[in-house]
Amino acid sequence: MTDLTLNKSIYLKAEPTVVWEYLTDPDKLALWFHAPKVPMKQGEPLAMYGTESGDKLIWGEVMVAHPPEYLEYSFTVKPMGDAVSLVKWTLTPVAGGTRLALEHSGLPQHAEAFDLMLALDKGWDDHISRMRASIHEVTA
Repeated sequence: MTDLTLNKSIYLKAEPTVVWEYLTDPDKLALWFHAPKVPMKQGEPLAMYGTESGDKLIWGEVMVAHPPEYLEYSFTVKPMGDAVSLVKWTLTPVAGGTRLALEHSGLPQHAEAFDLMLALDKGWDDHISRMRASIHEVTA
């Protein structure tokens, strides 16, 4: 069976240092995703909370943080049960901005989990779209 991995990439009209803030700063994360209570730092626990509900939605650990180039953390949500997945963000400078790439791997592979895979796939699309809108609004 093939490993289930989500891959996304977008181009943003912002320098990597700005995009990095949107990946690690609680106030910036709240604009497009779910916010931790403290900035994301290597070796620290990860807990992200719903911006409206305040409920803990995502947990894990920040495994690697090399600003403003690479961020990696373990990622678990309640529907995954005990499964732990891995999220990797790669920021590459390009003329006029940044190429942001996401890889979300280690997702459950059984047939019953495919609906979760579809939900995460759509969720990342929606979140990344909000990130783009927020960054471009600020940099316009």
